[in-house]
Amino acid sequence: MENYEERKSLLQEMISFALVDGQLHDREYDFLELIANQLEIDKPTFLELFKNPSEVKVIKDEFNRICQFYRLALLMHSDGVLHERELIKINEIGINMGLNPYSTKRVLQLMEKSPNQMIDGAVLLSVFAEQYN
Repeated sequence: MENYEERKSLLQEMISFALVDGQLHDREYDFLELIANQLEIDKPTFLELFKNPSEVKVIKDEFNRICQFYRLALLMHSDGVLHERELIKINEIGINMGLNPYSTKRVLQLMEKSPNQMIDGAVLLSVFAEQYN
């Protein structure tokens, strides 16, 4: 992440995504709080993002777009319930990020098959690298 505003934007996107099903589950909140800490966003700013959403900035670097997509996918699975609206929205987000739709679908399938809904970072990157071959 290059700067504070970009990190804040990533968190804002995740908060908006967490609310797409109309509820914020405790596990989703805990996951978002963990990400806020990793992104070095203080608690007052974190809470303010729920009240006053700001515009989400475009992520320029493909690696960071892939990482953000994966964070969103982890968030989607964090409450243990996969809502249809979440699935539709994450696919829209992937397309808007300029990620290959085949790759995003494949990542989501791999996560669904995984016992803990997580996949190895090397596997994640290889799925997106397949599109270049």
